[in-house]
Amino acid sequence: MEDKTKISLTAAEMSIMWTQYLNDTVSICVLNYFLNNIDDKSVKETVQFALSASQKNISLSKEIFDAEGFPYPIGFTKKDVNVHAPRLFSDTFVLMYLRHMSILAMAANSAAIGLGTRPDVIALHKSVLKSAILLQDLTRELMLEQGTYIRPPFISIPDKADFVEKQKFLSGIKNRRRALTSVEITHLFMNVQTNQIGKALIMGFIQIAQNKEVKGYLQRGKKIAQKHVDLFSEILKDNDIPAPMFWDSAVTDTTTQIFSDKLIMFHVTAMIAAGLGNYGAAMAASPRKDIGIKYASLIPEIALYAEDGANIMINHSWLEEPPMADDRDQLSGQK
Repeated sequence: MEDKTKISLTAAEMSIMWTQYLNDTVSICVLNYFLNNIDDKSVKETVQFALSASQKNISLSKEIFDAEGFPYPIGFTKKDVNVHAPRLFSDTFVLMYLRHMSILAMAANSAAIGLGTRPDVIALHKSVLKSAILLQDLTRELMLEQGTYIRPPFISIPDKADFVEKQKFLSGIKNRRRALTSVEITHLFMNVQTNQIGKALIMGFIQIAQNKEVKGYLQRGKKIAQKHVDLFSEILKDNDIPAPMFWDSAVTDTTTQIFSDKLIMFHVTAMIAAGLGNYGAAMAASPRKDIGIKYASLIPEIALYAEDGANIMINHSWLEEPPMADDRDQLSGQK
């Protein structure tokens, strides 16, 4: 019987594994730092679980890379973190951060399993997905116990199943706007919350970043995140739906360098990429025109911010090049 692990990695498998490896090296740096700055025993155990999962992911990835003669991504190392630096974030924020990261990991690895072909690659992403689900369960249960979990809004149960009968269901014109659908509420709520987490994370990064250009970039990101929180919260409130609370108080006043500027920029740009995906999904799931247009108007702003971040990383030789197809023109001497 044919050994399917001997089949070459597809471009999709290379891409997903390469990205997963980089993300795990960031996680190991961040989680090792968190471990030294947590008071709550239960939170510490949750961070240790997440750290062990990332270390396992790296080990499984290296096995596949070694078998293929695939060079390890450089990623991030002990040089990119000062694990003995003072506390930057509260235990509550650490839990919220881990929960958010688990959501991103579940989405990415579900897609990876659908795109994968080789059994060893699929097994890797099943393992990552399983750990992400367990981490989501751990953080949710702990936050519920502590009273820090923020549930999405409640709405009334429909009286009966029904069909849309009038075009005004799609209208976004004032005085003709219908009530929000449960799907629209879900995306608005999620995007308020993710921007709040991003803003709190960036606030901490601003305090510890060393490079002036990086600090300026982060300041701009903080303003963008707050603007988007306000816009989405306003839509919810205008429809008598509560918006989730803010997390600004989760950041301490330390200015000690904790993470390298390279790690900070990678982390922020990775979250921007996830945010772009969220906005695209939200726009597609929002039939009310005013909401869809709002998302559409924000996407270019985020895309430009991401591009400026990539330029900063390129200028400082921080942007690691992903696997690329052969340039046939260059190989043929036409370039």
